[in-house]
Amino acid sequence: MRKIFKRFLPHHDAVHDNRWLRPFSDTLLHPRLWHLNRHSAAGGIAVGLFCGLIPGPFQMLGAAICCIVLRVNLPLALVTTLYTNPFTIVPLYWLAFELGRLVLGSASGTFVNPPEFSFGNLAAWLDAMGHWVLGLGKPLGVGLVLLAFLLASLGYAIVRAGWRYYLVRTWHARCRERQRPPSPAP
Repeated sequence: MRKIFKRFLPHHDAVHDNRWLRPFSDTLLHPRLWHLNRHSAAGGIAVGLFCGLIPGPFQMLGAAICCIVLRVNLPLALVTTLYTNPFTIVPLYWLAFELGRLVLGSASGTFVNPPEFSFGNLAAWLDAMGHWVLGLGKPLGVGLVLLAFLLASLGYAIVRAGWRYYLVRTWHARCRERQRPPSPAP
């Protein structure tokens, strides 16, 4: 599995030679941001799940900053933020709103459907989305933070457990292979 991920990771020269990333190459080329191990993979997934709920187009920027600060896998975090998209954002925000209402008390308001998406007038739609999010207020804000922490913790635990399961299974298979009697030579 590790080999599959490494095949898709950009080479250090690609980051270093990119004119937009060159000023940040010392920071972005830190080995722990690109190394794939149990800690960095779980941390990258957790950062991606947490930052995926940041409203607006700042999800990947937030994930990159968190990865640099926490020194976890950057590519995994950036890819993981893509779990929020136009199809999943409304159910996730509804879940966050309900979670916030549960924590704050049931008299905190009701969920209002978001405005219809319009390709023709994107600026007006973005403005309407901003008013929609602000109209949901405190329950949504509290719920987003709680849901982000919940998803990040769950993602971290699942990746760590899955990685451990894979390592133990591989170790047992190697032990069985060593205990197998050698086959007779023809």
